[in-house]
Amino acid sequence: MPAQAHFLPDVDCDVLIVGSGAAGLSAAVTAAWHGLKVIVVEKDPVFGGATAWSGGWAWVPCNPLARRAGIVENVELPRTYLKHELGERFDPAMIDAFLEAGPRMVSFFEQHTALQFADGNAIADIHGDTPGAGTGGRSVIAAPYDARKVGKLLKRLRKTMRETSFMGMPIMAGADLTAFLNLTRSLSAAWHVTRRFSRHLIDLALHGRAMQQVNGVALVARLAKSADDLGVLLWESAPVTGLLRENGQVRGAGVRTAKGSVRIHARKAVVLAAGGFANDIERRKALFPRTPTGHEHLALPPLGVCGDGLRLGESAGARVNSDMASAVAWAPVSQVPNSDGSTGHFPHIIERGKPGIIGVLSNGRRFVNEANGYYDYVTAMVAAAPPGEEVASWLICTHGFQRRYGLGISRPFPVPLSSFIRSGYLKTGNTLEELAAACGIDPIGLRGTVSDYNRHARNGEDPQFGRGSTPYNRKQGDALQQPNPCVAPIEQGPFYAVKVQPGCFGTFAGLKVNQHAQVLDDCAQPIAGLYAAGGDMASIMGGHYPAGGINLGPALTFGYIAARHIAGVTAYEKEIDHAAHR
Repeated sequence: MPAQAHFLPDVDCDVLIVGSGAAGLSAAVTAAWHGLKVIVVEKDPVFGGATAWSGGWAWVPCNPLARRAGIVENVELPRTYLKHELGERFDPAMIDAFLEAGPRMVSFFEQHTALQFADGNAIADIHGDTPGAGTGGRSVIAAPYDARKVGKLLKRLRKTMRETSFMGMPIMAGADLTAFLNLTRSLSAAWHVTRRFSRHLIDLALHGRAMQQVNGVALVARLAKSADDLGVLLWESAPVTGLLRENGQVRGAGVRTAKGSVRIHARKAVVLAAGGFANDIERRKALFPRTPTGHEHLALPPLGVCGDGLRLGESAGARVNSDMASAVAWAPVSQVPNSDGSTGHFPHIIERGKPGIIGVLSNGRRFVNEANGYYDYVTAMVAAAPPGEEVASWLICTHGFQRRYGLGISRPFPVPLSSFIRSGYLKTGNTLEELAAACGIDPIGLRGTVSDYNRHARNGEDPQFGRGSTPYNRKQGDALQQPNPCVAPIEQGPFYAVKVQPGCFGTFAGLKVNQHAQVLDDCAQPIAGLYAAGGDMASIMGGHYPAGGINLGPALTFGYIAARHIAGVTAYEKEIDHAAHR
């Protein structure tokens, strides 16, 4: 006879939060700071969700870090940008809620919690020719963090993504990354890298993991530390089995733990923040283009991000809003064969804007401005790939480019290339024709494309797609390459290529909510006691991708909005004098 389920005594709280990424922890910290008893349940054995594997950038226009740097803009500018970017999917109530609360969210966390930020004041919006586009001051990232400050909680936090780290060491975009790329060209860069890596090796020996936290792991660590400080109960390995409902109101959830099943009664609300459905095969089949089996996709979030929050919401009468320009937050991804037999996924974010690389289809033809945003690259690839063929492209460069900037997971000099060539990850050829044969690319098409590209690239021009024509493009390039930081010819072999396929950082389709993050039913009425934020909430961007950080910025903000609404707070938290605070 099968063993009977063991039921533990019921547990009470004010707010139950499902999921421990940016949205869930933002809601948890905010609610606890406002005096509520909070429990966070996470189905995985570690906290952090997809956020821990992200770059950690959050798009928050008019944020206080920008203002302190002298970048002061009227909120109407980012609102205008979004209105033109989102078109018919621009929702004034949701956008206004985000633009109003976002800067307050940043102020609240940096003044009252362990979450401190660094600015992204030099980062431009992706589409610089759209009215209202910003050239900087709209992005923030969690400041680097010494993981020792987390204490015993550290072992319960997700480590950085294997593929985007170097020997387990995360590298922060900006000055940190620049130093690594200039390791052999600058004494100061070499000294920075030497110090960073030496300390990392010591940390590996003593702690078995990176202790210099940056990017997504820093954001999670700072939020988790803040939650722990405020008495939030953090339960890992605790999947939700179903919502508890009473008189039409969500009043908690059933949760399975290692010690048995338990009912958690939430006096005020349940917040769904389980990260969306990036690994839900059936929903991928239904909502992703050119994904007939659901497996034609390389999702970057952990496998546990598989639509649990959406299914819980639907069980309570909620509606998934799939009326999006795209249901998926695209990212160009390559498959990485690991030495242990597993396969990893690498997101191509950095190298596409550097001078001397192009992306081509199987016919050897370019299809997009490669220096544009990662979402734009995949959108164009999905549209341009010949019908009936696999949706894929190849990033093509020279040996010199690879040694300077890297290509995919193959690192720049002095990291050896041989293992990547042996594994088949990197394709190579002494001539373009040899490279084409190795990749299955039309050799005549590739030769013609490179010849056409080079003819203009020698003068720093790209009349076909306009590489380097926007501030965002130029930021992705190399300022030392003139006259165009994004354009250089591809001439001297040997040549390298890596196969790129559609993947994602997350999903846009999600539960329909109002401006308070309350989940709505089929009649657009709030479901009492149920909120959603992050990937479980339908994206306020309507399936568009106007700027880097448009997932995490709204996730942090609507977690904050949800918690404040649950707590019944209307006035914003009292600000502390920044100078005095520091």
